[in-house]
This record gives sequence, C-alpha cells and structure tokens, in this order.
Amino acid sequence: MRLVLSSTRVVTPEGVRAASVAVTGGRIEAVLPYGTAAPPGTVVEDLGDDMLLPGLVDTHVHINDPGRSEWEGFRTATLAAAAGGVTTLVDMPLNSLPPTTTVGHLRIKQDAARAAVHTDVGFWGGALPDNLPELGPLHAAGVFGFKSFLSPSGVPEFPHLTRHDLDAVAAEVARLGGLLIVHAEDPGHLAAAPPAAGPRYAGFLASRPGAAEDAAVAALVDVVRRRGTRVHVLHLSSCGALPVIAAARAEGLPVTAETCPHFLTLAAEEVPDGATEFKCCPPIREAGNRDRLWAALADGTLDCVVSDHSPCTTDLKVPDFGAAWGGISSLQLGLPAVWTEARRRGHTPADVARWMATAPAALAGLGHKGAIEAGRDADFAVLAPDETFTVDPAALHHRNPVTAYAGRTLHGVVRATWLRGRKIAEHGVPLTGPTGRLLERR
Repeated sequence: MRLVLSSTRVVTPEGVRAASVAVTGGRIEAVLPYGTAAPPGTVVEDLGDDMLLPGLVDTHVHINDPGRSEWEGFRTATLAAAAGGVTTLVDMPLNSLPPTTTVGHLRIKQDAARAAVHTDVGFWGGALPDNLPELGPLHAAGVFGFKSFLSPSGVPEFPHLTRHDLDAVAAEVARLGGLLIVHAEDPGHLAAAPPAAGPRYAGFLASRPGAAEDAAVAALVDVVRRRGTRVHVLHLSSCGALPVIAAARAEGLPVTAETCPHFLTLAAEEVPDGATEFKCCPPIREAGNRDRLWAALADGTLDCVVSDHSPCTTDLKVPDFGAAWGGISSLQLGLPAVWTEARRRGHTPADVARWMATAPAALAGLGHKGAIEAGRDADFAVLAPDETFTVDPAALHHRNPVTAYAGRTLHGVVRATWLRGRKIAEHGVPLTGPTGRLLERR
C-alpha cells in the first residue's frame, strides 16, 4: 500500500515543518513539500495541525513475561506503548522467570512474545557473575546488549556484579563488540546509608543517596578507560554524576547515559508520605537536581529519555517505602509527561523526538527506526501538542492501575500511532491485533 500522511507540523531531523510523508511497503519513501499531489490509488490522510513525530523507541521496559505476567505482559505492555505513541520496545532481562541470561531463556521469552505484541519488541541479555560463557551465544542470537547491576537488583535470580565481575564482563563485552548497560549504584554507599522504613519519602530518599550513583558511574568510567567497552548508564537520577560523564565523553570514551520521565517531571518535595507509587531505584530527587538533568539533556551530556517502566501488582505498593516494590509505571504517559515539562522550559518537539526516538534507536543500533526521513520504518506518533488531559489510571492499558501521574493534567494528546505504515491505535484504542515483530540486533 502506498500512503501519504500530511501535516503542517512534521518533526524531522532538521526541525518542524509542513510536509507530506510518502510511505511505501512500510518504509518512508520521501518527505515532500506539504500538499504534494499523490498518485492515483494512494491512501492520503491529512492530519491538519496535529503534529507528526517519529514513533518513540523505549529501550528500558520491564515486561516481566513469562513468570511474573501478573505484573505485566507482552500484550498489555505493547497496548500501552501503542496508545502512548511508542512503536518499539526493548525488554529488560530481569523480573521475568527465567531471566534472559542464556539463549534457551531468550527463546522462552521470544515464544511468549511472538503472538502477543502490538509494537516491535527486542531484547536485552543479562550479564551475571556466573554466566560469562553465555554472553557470546546471546550476542550471536541477537540481543541488543547486556544489562548488569552494580548493587542488588531486588530479585534473587539476577545477582549484581562485584568490581571483579564487572571487569570480567566488560572485557568479554568489549571482545564481542557489544554494549554493556548498567544500573549504577554503589553497594557500599547504599549499605552505609540509613535503611528505608515507614511511610516518609524523605527516609527513602536518604537510603539511596546520590553519592551511590556518583561513585558507581566513576567506577564504570574507569572500566571503560581500561577495557574500551561501550557502556551506557541506565536511569541516571543524580546530577552529581554528570561532570564525570561529561569528562568521559570529552576524553572520547564510549560512554552514554539516559534519564527517565519521572526524574524530569516529578520532584522529591512533591511526593506525599506513603505514596509508594513514586518509589523507584534510584529515586526521584529534589527540584534543583531535576533542573540539572534538564540542562544535561540540553547540552548533550545525557542522550536519551526512556521510561524504565517497572510495574507490579497493586498489593506490592504498600504504604511503606522500605517494603514496597520499587518501580514506576509510565509507559503510556512518557511522551505527554516529558512534553508538558519540555514546553514549559522552552524545548521544542524536535528535542523531544531526538531524546525519545532518535537517540534510543541509535543506542540499540536500530538505524531503521527513530526519525522521519527516507529509508526509515514508517513508525509515527500523531500528537495534539496543545491539548490537555487528566491522567486516570483506570484508563491506561498497562496491566495494573498504578501510576505516579494519577490525577495530573498533561499537555499532549496522542491521537494515533502507526507501525510500518499501518495505524495500530487511535484515540488510545488499539485498532489491530498483535501485528508487531520481534527484533534482533543487526
């Protein structure tokens, strides 16, 4: 099918402009002047002033399927993604049973996903203290890289790496020409902090000090300097680590970093006591810290904004920050949440597309995703950027109605989502069956 989508506001790598986007065979054929006449037989859809963005690429999602599918699942996660303008997910290797730490485990995960996904989905592998021989086969099987923790993960089947383990894993990933993505909190700093207990958010924040992130990031940079491994810092929340990352990049080291919508849009001062829907690790920090994260996005120290969607059943969000599961559910809300704050701070839709589509696609090596330009997949999000809505958890598609954004009014209504030239959701409602594809590293 040949398709043309026209809008007065198309977000391209060169900026926002009026354009007509021609699609053939699921790929973008050309970005043409607005109103260019289409050949006979072309399906034409004029979006008017609604904005056409590239479909978002979310490289940090915990789908938990199989094994903990009551927390989330491939069907519900990809429905939520489609409703929120996200067309590609890369699934984290832990919280499912078994974790994605061997090729056999990867095949189990792929079998669970194959007939269930509404968006395209790829997979990270896991690097544990005892699975070093599995990294080469997993790399050959097409995982996009390897996830590790430097502190306890929260689930026993996915232990963290010691400094010795980290060096060995980094050496092997470098040998493979792969990517190591790391939850960077130093266990010594966490052990020395007061333990979290009770309903006070201030107590939980004190239990995960920024110094734990800062020390872990510095240790990672030292490993990169020795081993040459390409390393990506996951869900950075501490602004104290930013100078270390900036210096590493200035030195030419292959270090990248991401942050998350909740770190950019929420602040510790606003979290009510007992509201464990706000609990995540590392934690949401103060407003001044948030300002520095925004500055780091603007100057390029931080590359990506991805969800770290880490859901659980409602009973695990008890009103005790020491006992509650740590994770924020925001997969469907990332685009409007980030856009709401970005527009307030003077950033453009092109900035948001770069942070949430182009850069995550580049991180995972998905060169055919993440931008509106000829040759890329025809993945789109249609956004009404000036309209608002109030978040109702019951109206979201992820499995359990828990979110830190409940009751918030956000700018940016996702009108529709297209995957490879096919409309898969409109007004938050899925239009097709599970027609997504499973992706492998190319």
